[in-house]
Amino acid sequence: MSKTTTPKKEKSSSGSWLGRFIMKSIVFCAGIGLCGALLVIMAIGLTWPNLPDLQAMTDYRPRIPLRIYSEDKVLLAEYGEERRNVMRFNEIPDVMKLAVLAAEDDNFYKHNGVDWSGVGRAVLANITSGAKAQGASTITMQVARNFYLSSEKSFIRKFYELLLTYKIEDTLTKDQILELYLNQIYLGHRAYGFAAAARTYFGIPLSKVSIAQAAILAGVPKAPSRFNPKTNLKRAIERQHYVLGRMLKLNYISQAQYDEAMNEKIQVKSRDNSAPETQFALHGQYVAELARQLMYNIYKDNVYGRGLNVYTTVNSKDQEAAYKAVRDGILTYTRRKPYPGPAAQLELPAGFEQNQEKMEEFLDKVKHDYPDSNDMHTYLVLSASPTKVVAIRDAGHPIELTGAALNNAKRALVAKPNSKRHIMRGSVIYLQKVKDNWTIINMPEVEGAFVALDPTNGAIKAMIGGFDFNRGDFNRVTQAWRQPGSTFKPFIYAAGLERGLTPETNISDQPFYLSAAKTGSKPWTPKNYGNSYTYSQTMRQGLYKSKNMISIRILEAVGPDFATEFIERFGFDPARHPPKGAYLTMALGAGSVTPLQMASAYAVFANGGYRVNPYIIDYVTDPNGTVLMKAQPAKAGDEANRALDPRTAYVMDDLLRGVARNGTAARTQATLKRPDIGGKTGTTNQSFDAWFAGYTPKIVGVAWLGFDQPRSLGDRETGGGAAMPIWLDYMASVLPSIPVTKPGPLPQGLVKAGDNFYYTEFPAGQAIANLGVGGSGYAPGTEEAGAAKPAAQGSADAIGKLIESFNPLGGPPIRF
Repeated sequence: MSKTTTPKKEKSSSGSWLGRFIMKSIVFCAGIGLCGALLVIMAIGLTWPNLPDLQAMTDYRPRIPLRIYSEDKVLLAEYGEERRNVMRFNEIPDVMKLAVLAAEDDNFYKHNGVDWSGVGRAVLANITSGAKAQGASTITMQVARNFYLSSEKSFIRKFYELLLTYKIEDTLTKDQILELYLNQIYLGHRAYGFAAAARTYFGIPLSKVSIAQAAILAGVPKAPSRFNPKTNLKRAIERQHYVLGRMLKLNYISQAQYDEAMNEKIQVKSRDNSAPETQFALHGQYVAELARQLMYNIYKDNVYGRGLNVYTTVNSKDQEAAYKAVRDGILTYTRRKPYPGPAAQLELPAGFEQNQEKMEEFLDKVKHDYPDSNDMHTYLVLSASPTKVVAIRDAGHPIELTGAALNNAKRALVAKPNSKRHIMRGSVIYLQKVKDNWTIINMPEVEGAFVALDPTNGAIKAMIGGFDFNRGDFNRVTQAWRQPGSTFKPFIYAAGLERGLTPETNISDQPFYLSAAKTGSKPWTPKNYGNSYTYSQTMRQGLYKSKNMISIRILEAVGPDFATEFIERFGFDPARHPPKGAYLTMALGAGSVTPLQMASAYAVFANGGYRVNPYIIDYVTDPNGTVLMKAQPAKAGDEANRALDPRTAYVMDDLLRGVARNGTAARTQATLKRPDIGGKTGTTNQSFDAWFAGYTPKIVGVAWLGFDQPRSLGDRETGGGAAMPIWLDYMASVLPSIPVTKPGPLPQGLVKAGDNFYYTEFPAGQAIANLGVGGSGYAPGTEEAGAAKPAAQGSADAIGKLIESFNPLGGPPIRF
């Protein structure tokens, strides 16, 4: 009995111990679980009230860059550390939303912020691969991280992210969360949000992205520095293929759409590396930079994050026409000058091009150091002879240049090159397509500028300050002070009209001379162009033919005091023009003006005598469209802005239309077939500057060509040949939409007799009939030559006595 009971006792004791152990284990685990739960509850209880409120999301106000637009609302540029376009949910195309969901979180509309099934898949994939192959962050979690948290990898940060994710899901709708994500996420190259990325990478609004482009963009958030198409197009396309595959698998797109997207060639928008602070939709850089400077003067550094929208007066189509006109004018001038040689000479070992990978790296550096300029492309010469040049831009794709393609560079192609001016292996050259054929051309050294404005209010309609903004942002329209040459003569003629001269006044065209005793330094012997003289010319013909002697004698008769006061009416700074002791050189345009100043001055002739101030910003709005500032320009027709007697303005308009019909600017009316064009050519001494200033009553344009460091453009270069073509090209584009304006009625107090005009104060028989022309052939300024001074009409004293009580602007009589 004892033997049979003993084993039973042992068995009972063993089972009892195991049961107690299991029970204790259960109790212990339950206790641990309960403690853990209590700790979690306490942590949540303590943390939840301290989570940030969601005002940054519910009242979303990101740092939005300063944007500059044209008059017709085309984006010219944006400035700011973050490029961003905030769009409402219904404005974002569905294809972009679906691409993002496929790439980042296809269960977004099903989970409550954390996709636990996705977490399980990620854990399993990471264990299987032995590395972090997948992440499990949902779109909501990414939004929480982007708005409030750092990217620190710690348990505490993850805990905050988890709680904040649930709070966001509890506060916002799914559409609101997705909208925030699509606007806030960083996508490389300072682009925040998919709307900004579409412009940054493709140069298009988000509404126009294709499925292929949307998939490229949707692939970027995974690693913006590696998967954006500008940094690494190959990786971006690999990622795109994954996104497209996911979209097909999820039935977001059809098989046909998938195939089409896979075959679409991705064209990435290029951006010049020398201008990283801006991105331009078209050639509005000079306009945008001027507008930026004006806005900075008001808001200082705060201007770059307020989301201000600046609407300029410039029309985008007119701006493009001006860009093309200036560029073509400069390149035309460049082609007719001797080719100076390649841009650089680099060491290129024999056979180097056979290593395609190294050659590609070398070419990338060449293109970086010698960037393209629009349609002028950088090439590296592999071989050169007088009859053929082989050049390369992309490894493995050389091109051969023969025949007409070499014409411009013939002097640089020799059998045995031995100078940096010769083209040889390793030379860096520029090629441009002309009529579908490549041709060698050098990067221009000459510069140019063009500005057009509305003479009725001063609104700038187009402005190009140089050949290529990316070579330097110096704006020659507003910053280049140059001698105006003969374009300044109309202001001298206008002064003469107000001193009693008429268009038919006969003026000596004989050589003019001032001795050293008169000038205080060296004798002054100015010359007519071509050294051609006549006995005399009428005032009208003197302007038509741009006779220097006529202008000098008009200015001498006007006198320094009146001349200085008179040019100030047009906006010229007297301090930048010859002083009274040498004021006669003003007649030849020896002062300094900017093209913008000249355009503003010619507007006075175009609009009937009113001073208008150039302006470029029309209005400014905040991100909500509320207008913060609006221009209130001075306008023609407001007598408070009158600068010139209406009669003088009328007569000068008649004279300048004559110049454009029968004078040095006759090509303008002959080309454009419009009778309402007036204008004046200008060429300075030794052809340092070439100008053309022209207008209709609705548009004024000024073109300039010259070197930044003044030197001669060439013996035969004139304003008519070098600058006028720029003006003509622009006007040929814009004038067809502007109706022809006929001359208005004669202003009160002006009488026309034949081709002549008389003020009622100076009727026929009392107006100045001759100036410097008399029986003895006297011409003012030639006393030292021994000529006797007759008692004839024409001296400054006679003019002064004749009009001593005449004040063309009203008010008390002017005394001379």
